[in-house]
Amino acid sequence: MKIDLRSDTVTKPSKEMLNAMMQAKVGDDVFNEDPTVLALEQKIADMFGMDAGLFCPSGTMTNQIAIKILTQAQDEVICAECSHIYNYEGGGMAANSHVSVKLLNGNQGRFTAAEVQKSIRPDDIHAPITSLVAIENTVNKGGGCYYDLKEIKAIAKICKQNNLKFHLDGARFFNAIAETGEDPKDYGKYFDTISICLSKGLGAPIGSVLLMNKTLYKKAKRVRKMFGGGMRQVGYLAAAGIYALDNNIDRLTEDHKKARALGNCLSQLAFVEKVLPVATNIVIFTLTDKIKPTAFLQKLSNNQIEAIPFGGQDIRFVTHLDFTDGMLERTIGVLGKMRVG
Repeated sequence: MKIDLRSDTVTKPSKEMLNAMMQAKVGDDVFNEDPTVLALEQKIADMFGMDAGLFCPSGTMTNQIAIKILTQAQDEVICAECSHIYNYEGGGMAANSHVSVKLLNGNQGRFTAAEVQKSIRPDDIHAPITSLVAIENTVNKGGGCYYDLKEIKAIAKICKQNNLKFHLDGARFFNAIAETGEDPKDYGKYFDTISICLSKGLGAPIGSVLLMNKTLYKKAKRVRKMFGGGMRQVGYLAAAGIYALDNNIDRLTEDHKKARALGNCLSQLAFVEKVLPVATNIVIFTLTDKIKPTAFLQKLSNNQIEAIPFGGQDIRFVTHLDFTDGMLERTIGVLGKMRVG
């Protein structure tokens, strides 16, 4: 039995999801003629109280489209130094939008309104123009931690006062509100754009949706086409997204419980120096200096458990809907018996 904890992107569509996909009505989406895509876009836009959604192949594309339509060349984007848009999108901000970045440290990747205020550039020809603030919720490299809505409201206020745009990379947004119990509409009113991924905790095979107002939608669709994201009979994939939204949100807390169980196990092991607080479905832990991450990962692999290195001595586990109770029990058993070093 192989156990894959590398990411929540490794899930396979369930039989029920596959059935929904095969029954989808489709058309040419570039011509706005795919009814299932239109239904998905409207469904998720309504969930957030926003005007429009744009279905794209990936969260990287939705993030990069958002940055492109909210900035101009020579602008500057305020984001966390551990953010996905900075670390894991191939330098897209520079290549696609010709913008620079102001990196904030924050608390596990979550920064405050006060930190944003201090980071806004003065009106000086020597400096780039601060034009966009981007946050990530949950924070991948922050161990799946999430923002307090009050802080988001405060950041939004600073953005409005300084004529800045505000983007949410919500790749694992539903993991956050599964813990807080908040309504997506509570978030939709604060952001110019929101990227929602369907292929992580929600278990769809592919796809993200960029949410925005009607004015930005036309610009976003033009940029999607330029990026090569114009798709044709893609309703088969959109149907998976609709199924995921209808069936896989409430169960996310099960992944969180399993992640906390892993975190508790790891915190008691002699070869683990520390474990980041487990807030949702991501477990990041640091091995002691005597342990080589490659050797540790190889021992896991020898036991049919896959994980990924996460920089330095850090290792990441991510729980998901294909990670069962039996797999959790076996993983804890393997970790407890492991001898490394």
